[in-house]
Parts: sequence; structure tokens; C-alpha cells
Amino acid sequence: MKLSTKGRYGLRAVVDIAVCSENEAIALSQIAERQNISVNYLEQLVARLKKAGIVNAIRGAQGGYMLAKPAKDISVGAILRALEGDLNPVDCSEINNNEGNCDNSDSCVTKYVWKRISDSINDAVDGIMLSELVAESKKVQAQMGNTEANNTKQTCGI
Repeated sequence: MKLSTKGRYGLRAVVDIAVCSENEAIALSQIAERQNISVNYLEQLVARLKKAGIVNAIRGAQGGYMLAKPAKDISVGAILRALEGDLNPVDCSEINNNEGNCDNSDSCVTKYVWKRISDSINDAVDGIMLSELVAESKKVQAQMGNTEANNTKQTCGI
């Protein structure tokens, strides 16, 4: 399974929001600059995240985006599903719980392989909470002494 830029960039944007919006909303332009993602693409990603209840938009002069709930309550799986859709490696009615069965579902042996892979992927991403990525980001920045961050566009420590 390979994630698209939606999943990769969107996860980076959510980590950025989680790290940087502890006290105030973060403007998309700031996230875009720190993460080297175009503002237009970021708008599309944030719209999906907002719809999924992961981020909230704050209007006004000091507006921007904040997490909709605590980072400890947001799984990486929820973020990726909001951006990518389901994370199943194949379109198999047995895995996707679709009502329409495929013609070979009664005799298909490979569906067990796809189901185990799907379960492993979903268990892994659902077991990683955003708060863990925030802690890891802060740990990495502390180890780097924030020197590299001071020499780039980054201002909030990620």
C-alpha cells in the first residue's frame, strides 16, 4: 500500500497544527511555509480534515486552524482515513464489508491474505496517537538543539 501526497502532506500539516497551535490558531500560510506545501493544496486537505472533525477553523484577524479535540484523542488512522478514504490494500468486498460480493468470494483463498494485511495496517495506524507524534517532534527538536529550525522557515519547533 502506498499513501498519496494527501495522506503524507495532510499528516504533516496536522502534526504542525498540533505542535504550533497550543495557544493560538495557525494560519495556513504558516503551515504551508514550514511544511513546503502549497497553500491551495493545503486548503483542500484541511477541508477534508475539518469535515472529519479533526481540525476547527477559527475566523477573524487572528484566525487559522486548531485541533478539534486533544491530540491524545486523534489517531493517525483517523487522519489518514479522512484524507485517503479507507486504507485497505485491495478492493475486496470481504474486506470492505460491501454488500455486493464478487463472483469468486466463495472460493477465493487470497481474501484471507488481504484481510490480514488490512487488519495489520488499520491496527498499526489506529494505535498511533497524534500526541505521540507531537512528543516525538519535540524530542527531535530538542536533540537538534533547534539549530536547524532556526536556520529555516520554521518558527514553532517542528
